[in-house]
Amino acid sequence: MPVTDITTDPQSLTMTLTAEFAAPVERVWNAFTTASQLERFWGPPGWPSTFREFDLRVGGRAQYFMTSPRGEKSSGSWEFISIDEPRGFEVIDSFVDDEGNPLDGFPAMRMSFNFEETEAGSRMVNTSYFDSAEALEQVVAMGAVEGSRMAMAQLDAVLQDLREYAEGKGTRVELLDDTHVRITRLVNGPRELVWRAHHDPELIRQWMLGPDGWEMTECVATTTVGESYRNSWAPVGDTEGELFGFEGEVLLSDPPRRAVTTERMQGLPTETLNDLNLYEEDGATLVTVLIEYPDKDTRDMILATGMADGMESSFQRLEREVLSAARS
Repeated sequence: MPVTDITTDPQSLTMTLTAEFAAPVERVWNAFTTASQLERFWGPPGWPSTFREFDLRVGGRAQYFMTSPRGEKSSGSWEFISIDEPRGFEVIDSFVDDEGNPLDGFPAMRMSFNFEETEAGSRMVNTSYFDSAEALEQVVAMGAVEGSRMAMAQLDAVLQDLREYAEGKGTRVELLDDTHVRITRLVNGPRELVWRAHHDPELIRQWMLGPDGWEMTECVATTTVGESYRNSWAPVGDTEGELFGFEGEVLLSDPPRRAVTTERMQGLPTETLNDLNLYEEDGATLVTVLIEYPDKDTRDMILATGMADGMESSFQRLEREVLSAARS
């Protein structure tokens, strides 16, 4: 995890985040000054950002909003007040409404980003300067410390070549906290096709089967917010196991980038929130699923079923049966 320290100082009215990266200063600068790359990490897991404007010049503005899995939005604005490529820049950071106007009751702050070389790569020092102790306390109470730590933890994947970061590493499971798990898998295929493979019933039936010895008996898919989906599986031949299935509702759909759904096992009330994100680079797509569980016990119970192994079998089938067939 790149963040090494986050300090709040009520005397100097500052919050300072320090992070170390195994990448040169120029690469880190590029990540922080390119909107398409910022969108991958500017915002904690579950709140990805969308930059509507990014005018990197003194007096220019960057306008963005972050969207939660349930569709809530939080908007922000940067006004660039100094730029010293590639060593750093300063902005006035403001909470804004959908039109970019400052929100009443929310502080604006001066925020500096400074990048310096280290033996292992580079170091970033990000300092926010507040006008009052009350403003600092308000931002901290809103979760800025932990949110910043979790957001920066996503940056390693951005700084590396996508294939270098994930190719050949299979389905990876990260426990973010007691109720959140992030699952990642690189698949060799374009994002548009990977999106269709997740939402087209004909394609879903070709790969989303879990371990060998199972078949999909029902597939009802939708990308319409408010509508329901339903998938069911059954063992084949001598395979041991009981019929089971999952169902839920679509909460957010942003083709071919993001889809958020609820999910529950058929017949049970326990529900998870599944946030699917797709990012393409060099013909490969990083599939990221952020899962929110109701509690730690439910998280551990579901992971213990071998879910990750079943997903890996399905992803291998996706590459073999769907993506490879499309290339031939």
